[in-house]
Amino acid sequence: MSKYSVWLIFVMVSALFAACSSNDSVEDNGSQGTERSGGDLTIDVQADPQTLDPHLGNDHQTLNVGRTIYDTLVYTDQELNIHMGLAESFEPIDDTTWEIKLRGDVVFHDGSQLNGEVIKVNVERILDADIASPVSFLYDMITDIEVVDEYTVQIETEYPFAPLPAHFAHPGGHIISSEAIAADYEAMEGGEEPGSVINAQPVGSGYFKFEDRVHGQSVKVVKNDEYWGEKAKVDSITFKVVPEDLTRVAELETNSAQIIGHLNPSDVTRVEETDGVKVSRQDSVSLAYLGFNNTKEPFTDQRVRQAISMAIDKEQIIDGIMDGAALPAKGPLAPPVFGYSEEVDGISYDVEESKELLVEAGFAEGFETTIWTDDARIRIDVAEYLQNQLAEIGIKAEIRSMEYGAFLDSITNAEHDLMIGAWGTVTADADYGLYPMFHSSNFGMTGNRTFYSNDEVDELLILGRQETDEQARLEIYKKAQEIIIDEAPLVPLYHTEHLAGLREDVEGFWIHPSSLYFLRDVSVP
Repeated sequence: MSKYSVWLIFVMVSALFAACSSNDSVEDNGSQGTERSGGDLTIDVQADPQTLDPHLGNDHQTLNVGRTIYDTLVYTDQELNIHMGLAESFEPIDDTTWEIKLRGDVVFHDGSQLNGEVIKVNVERILDADIASPVSFLYDMITDIEVVDEYTVQIETEYPFAPLPAHFAHPGGHIISSEAIAADYEAMEGGEEPGSVINAQPVGSGYFKFEDRVHGQSVKVVKNDEYWGEKAKVDSITFKVVPEDLTRVAELETNSAQIIGHLNPSDVTRVEETDGVKVSRQDSVSLAYLGFNNTKEPFTDQRVRQAISMAIDKEQIIDGIMDGAALPAKGPLAPPVFGYSEEVDGISYDVEESKELLVEAGFAEGFETTIWTDDARIRIDVAEYLQNQLAEIGIKAEIRSMEYGAFLDSITNAEHDLMIGAWGTVTADADYGLYPMFHSSNFGMTGNRTFYSNDEVDELLILGRQETDEQARLEIYKKAQEIIIDEAPLVPLYHTEHLAGLREDVEGFWIHPSSLYFLRDVSVP
């Protein structure tokens, strides 16, 4: 067995043992007792999906809705184990070549068949510079994809890259009908934006099919009765946009919604004490952070960034705002992620040293700035707390909250000073937790929303992708994190516990550690 094969096994075994425990397991939420099917499910969500084209969005709502419409070659379960999806096998045949054998019974919602050409077209589209996919970084190590026969493809990578299967488990690897892709390219030739056709009429092979969308209000999907695998339990799901936390809670209590997403920790007690409803919890691989715009003064000065980092008491955020439903973050990676190191120390809370650094940087009297956030109540609460903390060191921060889509556009365009952000390491591997967030090639929507650039970090993150020895890889990521924490392009705040509210009689629902929902097995009376 090659060193590379050993490393691949290590990654998969690590994912199994590194996963956090959860109060809801796949088995616990499975089909127990009498089999139930049918009915219509309403899920209240915080915001509208940015797009229904999985290659053009990397926000929570886009990925969540997309998981019902599309399939991936492989997928990870609640314990982060990798399973086969559209692929029957996904194996390395040498250090830089992977062979994928496909299922032969998959039909897309438009009646077209899955085959090797479909996979080739999808991968090439993600990597097409004219498409400008924000998830292309997941696959930019791929140099060639060859169709061997109808149901076999081989992927060549520039260098050995062990996490490739985990990257194809990411929703960015959702497979679109090749006919839909051809129609989208044809529309582009006529002057339309990339994704216009697919966003309007998404075509996957998933256990639900797209039916209708009212922008800003809802997206509805209906059961795919011809699904190749285990079929969905409910007849339809409506993702209803309800931005206000307490309105979502009220709709859960009145059964206007059977599931509500992004349950605010402040509302957990209310839900738990209400008859007929319950709370679903999942420890996460996510990071909530305060990000600096590293291209704007005074945040171009490392001392200012460090001073702000020292001025924030994370324990108060967790105990007060999060009601204990989070872990303090000392760095960008959560404990379940491969590459997390106990030996990496964060910047400690120290108000006096914070003030001294500001004096040294020439801001003895402080300065004025803005904290940008979306309009979610939890983020506004965090922003208000940070506003008060910064006032103690002389920094007057105005809070600027906006609708989620407008917020994403603003930070993508580097308009912000400070911003409240979040990142979920979906693959549970440091490459996804660090490369998109801190490599200088990924400014904006891709993930580097602090516009941080450091040549040594860039080099380390590339080396981490190419290294096949697990211990050497861990050392590379440890060094990268030490530099990132010291330079403080962002303040790691906490690793949240994902929370959702459910009607008591909803079964089969669980939350992936990345924060995304698994909805195939959900049933309602």
